[in-house]
Amino acid sequence: MHVHVADHPLVSHKLTVLRDASTDSPTFRRLADELVTLLAYEATRDVRVETVQVMTPVAQAQGVRLADPRPLVVPILRAGLGMLEGMQRLLPTAEVGFLGMVRNEATLEADTYAERLPDDLSGRQCYVLDPMLATGGSLAAAIHFLVKRGADHITAVCLLAAPEGIERIEREMTEVGVPVTLVVAGLDERLDENGYIVPGLGDAGDRLYGVAD
Repeated sequence: MHVHVADHPLVSHKLTVLRDASTDSPTFRRLADELVTLLAYEATRDVRVETVQVMTPVAQAQGVRLADPRPLVVPILRAGLGMLEGMQRLLPTAEVGFLGMVRNEATLEADTYAERLPDDLSGRQCYVLDPMLATGGSLAAAIHFLVKRGADHITAVCLLAAPEGIERIEREMTEVGVPVTLVVAGLDERLDENGYIVPGLGDAGDRLYGVAD
């Protein structure tokens, strides 16, 4: 697995404001959207393209376009939805699927409660959106889910990651047999006793959409 931590002053600036506990939900959503677009630029370096010929106003030119089958963007509900628009801004022709996962607070493992994905993902590049890579349970489960359906290239885009989560993904990805890339805006210190990233930015879903009791 390849891990890429974005190194850009605009990424660092936006992430700092997201961390601030005083940042309200509308501002948090806007900045998360902008940050994801910056991360998407890095995440799509290996997107598959095919050669095409176009006619400019002057002469014929060779270029590229996204190859078929189109990339599939998969936000993990609910917090991943806050990253979808930023990703679509860079990949407007990509298809979108959904995975609903929730962390079991007792086991810290991911439970799948909903999915809306093609049954056959053979030959598909998938971009998984999950704001926080903490214990790694949700992301690992999502990757396994996609690989079982035939996906052969997976890139995960996260705002923050903890070393424990990265270690788990690296350990589990040795078994999947497909290339996996992780693109993150920041790598934090550790997890606390409750499995939350430190210093982190809190619960991304709650900060995007408010607390849903």
